[in-house]
Amino acid sequence: MSCRRRRQAGFTLIELLVVMAILGMLVALVAPALLGREEKEKSRIARVQMSELGTALDMFKLDVGRYPNSQEGLQALRQSPGGLTRWDGPYLKKDVPVDPWHNPYIYRSPGEQGPYDLISYGADGTSGGSELNADLSAAE
Repeated sequence: MSCRRRRQAGFTLIELLVVMAILGMLVALVAPALLGREEKEKSRIARVQMSELGTALDMFKLDVGRYPNSQEGLQALRQSPGGLTRWDGPYLKKDVPVDPWHNPYIYRSPGEQGPYDLISYGADGTSGGSELNADLSAAE
């Protein structure tokens, strides 16, 4: 009778291995889909952040009469660059964000495509690329 109780009390090694194999297959099927979605969401987040930075840059221009130059950079949205009597910031509630891949946004003014260029180099952090490594830009 005690032998019977011992058998009913737990799982056999084979049962545990079968359950682990099933879980492993589920992870192998689901994980790539979730990871791919996360990377795509990073591009969307970068576009939203660039839109918010663009709004802050427009507010700066309304007050000062121009966009910050490249040397002043995006920090001019948080701290007055000095010598600007009409600066009425900060124009961002928090520090200037980095892109979702933890790289700083590239800001140039005057820009090549307009008054300013605002660029994220994507997942690879370098100019150029395609798909997840593609550059994202917001030009005024």
